[in-house]
Amino acid sequence: MTGLGTELLNVGFGNVVVASRIIAIVSPSSAPSKRLKDEAKEGRKLVDATNGRRTRSIVVTDSDHVILSAIQTETLAQRLVGEHGGKE
Repeated sequence: MTGLGTELLNVGFGNVVVASRIIAIVSPSSAPSKRLKDEAKEGRKLVDATNGRRTRSIVVTDSDHVILSAIQTETLAQRLVGEHGGKE
């Protein structure tokens, strides 16, 4: 938790996302995930936080932004649950 009371999720390489704005963390391997990524790119709402690495998870926010991360989906989910103390 930061001093301002905003919880942040580290998505790798020093990049963070406001945890309360996340609506989904999904695997990039399915066809719908690939479509989601392509549509976000077309709409200029795609954020690539992979630092040139392979995309291992896709974070979707309530503002329709799509964030690509090089961190496994399960790892991000564990970090998110850990920050919220297991309750939402």
